[in-house]
Amino acid sequence: MDLKRKLVTSFLLVVILPVILAFAMGKMIISYQLKSIEQMFGLEVDTMQIISNPMQIMNKVTRGVYNRIMLTAEQNPEKFAETEYLEALNDELLDSYSFLVVKKNDVIVFAGNSAMTERMSEFLPDYGGYQTDVDGGIYVSGKNPVLIKQKDFLYDDGSTGSVFIVTDVTNLVPQIKTSAIQSAIAFAGILMMTALIVSAWLYQGIIRPLNRLKVATRHLKEGNLNYSITGSQEDEIGQLCEDFEEMRIHLKEQIEVRLQYEKDMAELISNVSHDLKTPLTAIKGYAEGLLDGVADTPERRDKYIRTIYTKANDMSVLVDELALYSKIDCNTVPYNFIPLQVSEYFDDCVEELRLDLEVEDIELEYENNVDAQIKALVDPEQMKRVINNIVGNAVKYAKRQNSKEDSEHVEKGRISIRINELGEFIQIGIEDNGTGIAKEDLPHIFERFYRADTARTTKHGGTGLGLSIARKIVEDHEGQIWAMGEKGVGTTIYFTIKKWTKISKNRIIEEDFK
Repeated sequence: MDLKRKLVTSFLLVVILPVILAFAMGKMIISYQLKSIEQMFGLEVDTMQIISNPMQIMNKVTRGVYNRIMLTAEQNPEKFAETEYLEALNDELLDSYSFLVVKKNDVIVFAGNSAMTERMSEFLPDYGGYQTDVDGGIYVSGKNPVLIKQKDFLYDDGSTGSVFIVTDVTNLVPQIKTSAIQSAIAFAGILMMTALIVSAWLYQGIIRPLNRLKVATRHLKEGNLNYSITGSQEDEIGQLCEDFEEMRIHLKEQIEVRLQYEKDMAELISNVSHDLKTPLTAIKGYAEGLLDGVADTPERRDKYIRTIYTKANDMSVLVDELALYSKIDCNTVPYNFIPLQVSEYFDDCVEELRLDLEVEDIELEYENNVDAQIKALVDPEQMKRVINNIVGNAVKYAKRQNSKEDSEHVEKGRISIRINELGEFIQIGIEDNGTGIAKEDLPHIFERFYRADTARTTKHGGTGLGLSIARKIVEDHEGQIWAMGEKGVGTTIYFTIKKWTKISKNRIIEEDFK
């Protein structure tokens, strides 16, 4: 449930639930009081009657006695002069919290409750002042509220007489008042209970997740990126928690990447410093030899100059590789894609490599199984860099004879290059019989600065960028690159490039118009 629906639901709960519960509770309280009144007065009353006209209940209580009084007043009024008759009526009224009062010529001649009659005598109407029907009466409020029924008559001697039934309503009012108080207390309790329920629900659904989010934010502010938070509810706050968690993970990954990048850069600087220091030391040494006159023959001077040139050329290659990596890292490498015949292009590349590998005393095997008419859309210069990087990496770790002493025990270095068709792609495989790479290192060798064996850094040099650069160039050619091999046996690196299709032709046209 989203936050908007929760707020609407909580509003409806606050408004509707107390009304429903108050109605149910009020009905229970009134039902209880009705039963009490029925037991007290022996009457059957309903809820609306006690709410709309509670005095009518007291009128009904004395209805029977009042009917007899009316009949007696019309047929035999002299009986109101008989004390025994009056006392009998009064005794009957006592069960209904009532008593009888009789006046003759405005003088009280009988009082069923003398004390109460004295207190409210002034409220008794004069003869002819008020005539009530069966369920009528006069309500007198005050400290002792009463309901008065009056019936006037004439004695045989012509004297005026009035018979009053006085009902004490203090026995009914407290029950009504108690019902009202109980209803008010119940309504207050219902409001409090509803507020607690709604508050607990809102706390569980809104406040508690916000507190958890607050704690997570504090951990994040303090640099603790491992404190996880999950959105357990399907609402805006739950989504906010999930977004916060995604942000935390993303931020953690970025920081880890940044730390790894800084570590890699430190390693790169260390490697570059070493790779620059070695040729610089050689250049400095041979230059000092020339200055000091150590190279005193033309042959020796020529050797020193060639060595200086070679070392300077190595430094130039290293600087170029770093510059290229910088462009690759920023995606600013310029490409010049053109359709080339695959067979012819790789034949030329292999011929150039063959001379260099002969100098390194490494045997080169070449197999091209691609039709001569097949073309691929490549950047010739960048693709040649891929091949050179992979072959150069293989040369560093190739098994070859290092000296006459171990010539019988060391296998001669060998590199095999195979070109095959693979559906819409051309697959190039470059295999060596070098020291190989452990299986756990194979997925990482194309990462920047990665070396499967850091112990060989000093021995073989390099920045660790060659294969990373190769992967980037291959991916920009819409191909893939991967490695297979075994430790101590050798390594094979495969990569693919797309054949020249109609889609590729359209790509060239688009490139030309840019």
